[in-house]
Amino acid sequence: MTAAVLVPLVLGIVFLNSLLVLTIATALVAGLAAFEFVGIAAASGAPGTPRLAVLCGIAVLFGCTYLRPEYMAPVLGALAFLLLAFCAFRLPERDVLPAAAASVFALLYTGWSLTTIPLLSTQSNGPSLLLFLFLSVWGGDTAALYVGRNFGKHALTRLSPNKTWEGSLASVTGTVLAAALLLLAATELNHRGIDALSYPGSVLRMLLLSVLLNVAAQFGDLLESALKRGAGVKDSGALLPGHGGMLDRVDALLLAAPVLWYALLAQQAI
Repeated sequence: MTAAVLVPLVLGIVFLNSLLVLTIATALVAGLAAFEFVGIAAASGAPGTPRLAVLCGIAVLFGCTYLRPEYMAPVLGALAFLLLAFCAFRLPERDVLPAAAASVFALLYTGWSLTTIPLLSTQSNGPSLLLFLFLSVWGGDTAALYVGRNFGKHALTRLSPNKTWEGSLASVTGTVLAAALLLLAATELNHRGIDALSYPGSVLRMLLLSVLLNVAAQFGDLLESALKRGAGVKDSGALLPGHGGMLDRVDALLLAAPVLWYALLAQQAI
């Protein structure tokens, strides 16, 4: 039921094609994920990590993405030093290093990574690219869940004992199938004179890109599992019934979205 509400909402925002609305919505998601990450950091031994300062930093990042994305690198560097200074002057000496490290990592992990979503939307086929990203991740997640739960027997990694090789391979298959169906739909629409969906490059290149996105998404899931296991927590939160917290829901996107953005930049540079 949670997915039944969230999926149409996400798709509606994507095809509204408003950079401002998408930036605000993504910033809200990043802020919620960062809020939960700070809780994980506190459970891991960084109790002084300043939530409000991290959230303000994320807001500045998304403001920069919307107004002057070319200044992202210096703004990100300045925010990292400001968070360090904030922790140094506010916290006891023994808490400065873990709190500053967690703060800066939260800025990168949940903030910078998701700024690539508004950046993707600014491309000439932005909504199509975002739909490709989301369906690739969702298709892989869905296939991994059902195949892994019913047929998984061989553990994938110690980072997440519930993950299996069977689920991982099903995830790749689910992503490729979702991407193939999307590309087929785009072709059919174009034949009918409807340019709602368009994709750069050949079908083979896009399918290979979907595999790359799936690998990134699976790594994102596993890395968040490692963070939670290190902190001794099962879920990042309880915001989304049936899904855990916001960070649990977007952990795959935290790697997949930057991978898609930089893959497109590399493709344009060739």
